[in-house]
Amino acid sequence: MIDVADLVDNDFLRQYELKIDNHLAKIEYSLQERKIFLTKLIIPEEINNETFSEEFLTAVFEQIEERNLSVVPTSPEIAKFVRSNRKYKRMLPVGVRI
Repeated sequence: MIDVADLVDNDFLRQYELKIDNHLAKIEYSLQERKIFLTKLIIPEEINNETFSEEFLTAVFEQIEERNLSVVPTSPEIAKFVRSNRKYKRMLPVGVRI
């Protein structure tokens, strides 16, 4: 179980970061108007497993939802996460379907 408090939104590098055991998992993004484009998911092999990536993406989506932004997943892994978690489909902008 990851600690959501450890999730960092690095505005300068435009990425969400989570450090686990000296390994850095990150999601790169681009922010335009009220939309956030999630462009790349990077999880080191040492900590990459289905549970971790699910929890990491959930924490990121919860933080984005708090900021009241629409999400455009351009990364295949993130799009797959949205498809399998219906509650996040409502965060897609009008006209965007995955």
